[in-house]
Order: sequence, then C-alpha cells, then structure tokens
Amino acid sequence: MQRMGMVIGLKPEKVAEYKDLHANAWPAILQQISACNIRNYSIFLREPENLLFGYWEYHGTDFASDAARMAEDPVTRDWWALTDPCQEPLPSRQGDEWWCMMEEVFHHD
Repeated sequence: MQRMGMVIGLKPEKVAEYKDLHANAWPAILQQISACNIRNYSIFLREPENLLFGYWEYHGTDFASDAARMAEDPVTRDWWALTDPCQEPLPSRQGDEWWCMMEEVFHHD
C-alpha cells in the first residue's frame, strides 16, 4: 500500500459548488475510484486560503496504469468536467500535473 497526498487551489467563487458536488458524489465515480485500487480517499479544504488537500491509499501494483484507466472512463471525464473548473492548479505544478503530488515526510500508525 502506498499513501499519496496532493494539493490544489479552489476558486473562492466555487467553494459552495465544489462542496455540494462532493456531498453528492456519483456512485459510478466512487465505484471507479475503488476499481482503480484507491482506498481511504479524503479531500480536505483549508479556508480562507482555499487549498484542497487530497489523500488516498493506493493498493495496486501499477499506479500509472490505474490512473490512465480512470482518465479513460467516460463517467469520470463527465465528473471532472464539473470539478476541474472549480479548481486552481498551483503555479509550482510539474508538467501536465493538475493536482500537485506531495512528498510524504512523516507517518505514524
């Protein structure tokens, strides 16, 4: 299992919409997340800075393949068409990164 953290900005005028979308996440999206070997997925919001912190545990063996499978899913693409306009990628992102992946520097069970 691999713990993964990521961060992205949230547009101030989209906070309520983003919260509502995730309060009513589509069952097909939740199923796709699980099918791609992602468990214990949470998104946290820090206001007033409007930073989203995402965390999940990856239980597969090929994250790149599972991420590509998720990106190819038509329902996921429809979901992202709603959520992506709410988000504001950080200037420090790398290449084609949307959410900025974070380095784990500490963990305690």
